[in-house]
Amino acid sequence: MTVTIFLGSLLLAMAIGIPIAFALLISGVALMWHLDLFDAQILAQNVINGADSFPLLAVPFFMLAGEIMNVGGLSKRIVKLALTLVGHVPGGLGYVAIMAAVILAAVSGSAVADAAALASLLLPMMVAAGHNKERSAGLIASAGIIAPVIPPSIGFVIFGVAANVSISKLFLAGIVPGVLLGMALAVTWWWLVRREDVAPPKRATRAELAVALREAVWALGLPIIILVGLRMGVFTPTEAAVVAAVYSLFVAIVVYRELSLRQLAGIFQSAARTSAVVMFLVAAAMVSAWLITVADLPSAVIGMLEPFMGNQTLLLIAIMVLVMVVGTAMDMTPTILILTPVLMPVVKAAGIDPVYFGVLFIINNAIGLITPPVGTVLNVVAGVGRISMSQVTRGVMPFMVAQFIVMFLLVLFPSIVTVPLRWLGG
Repeated sequence: MTVTIFLGSLLLAMAIGIPIAFALLISGVALMWHLDLFDAQILAQNVINGADSFPLLAVPFFMLAGEIMNVGGLSKRIVKLALTLVGHVPGGLGYVAIMAAVILAAVSGSAVADAAALASLLLPMMVAAGHNKERSAGLIASAGIIAPVIPPSIGFVIFGVAANVSISKLFLAGIVPGVLLGMALAVTWWWLVRREDVAPPKRATRAELAVALREAVWALGLPIIILVGLRMGVFTPTEAAVVAAVYSLFVAIVVYRELSLRQLAGIFQSAARTSAVVMFLVAAAMVSAWLITVADLPSAVIGMLEPFMGNQTLLLIAIMVLVMVVGTAMDMTPTILILTPVLMPVVKAAGIDPVYFGVLFIINNAIGLITPPVGTVLNVVAGVGRISMSQVTRGVMPFMVAQFIVMFLLVLFPSIVTVPLRWLGG
């Protein structure tokens, strides 16, 4: 009955168009009434405590870093470098999008920011070269969702806070899976365009490659600083976010000189608006998380999943299918905030490594950003690329399937995640 009231009130509120953050508060209030625990002070206290978290400070700073990158020329130079490296091979512009997405993911951690940058810079070039617009938009959308997997990742920050799991370990564990997602896209793109008669751009000269590398070296320095700093214990993930924002600001203003002081106000406002949405979602979700614990909903879920508890692989497959279904109707952040307090006790009871599970969970949620009908990244690419949502959806399907295959391979072969994590000292 408790599960029915929680899910019923949440889904009903969402169905009538109430924003997800308020829907979470409504479901929390409904559960409080059912448990005879309603107290406005408890509600307010949980909302305030939900946002009062030092690790969550990483979210606004990573958001700010992504905004600065796009406006300040860092993203543009990364794309140019990828173009000079692989643009000349058959289907080269597609590989450029994938390579640029992987590099951008190691800088910003925001799927929406990366997809918007790639769509604005590369989609017109791909269409002008003769590539199918639907397929090109689908590739860019699926490449953009690598950002929540490769560190620094906003998704890992939110999951780490919600699940009480080391964010630094999550960052290190996401490197290899993120690269595998990019490789899967490259193989799929090769298969789809192998018979296209599209002339690639001419091969860049050594001088052009040297210029592109020299211009991009400042942008490429950021992921190295972040990863080395985290690995060596120089700073925490939250402090890494501040380093990313300050570094991006310095490079954009002093080195590239593409960002003026007059533009800063708009960038800060944009980052603040996006951060406010995420932080309010987190704060509202903490009410539900507290009530989920009080009502002992995880025990009910463990009972439902009892047939799978003896086999970690089957249990993970069942959970991943559940998250896939939820991801078609809900954005990444609320899915993490709603399902994490429910699933983590199940994962721990089954003896599954929380860091390993976190990587799978975030990959699944990231792919959910390109699953219709509520794919946020699909909407971004459609808007920036001036292409209909249905066209992007058709174009993204083969790439989405390839990424789901990678996710389930990671379920079947957990050493792909755990062994590199041990090598990196996680």
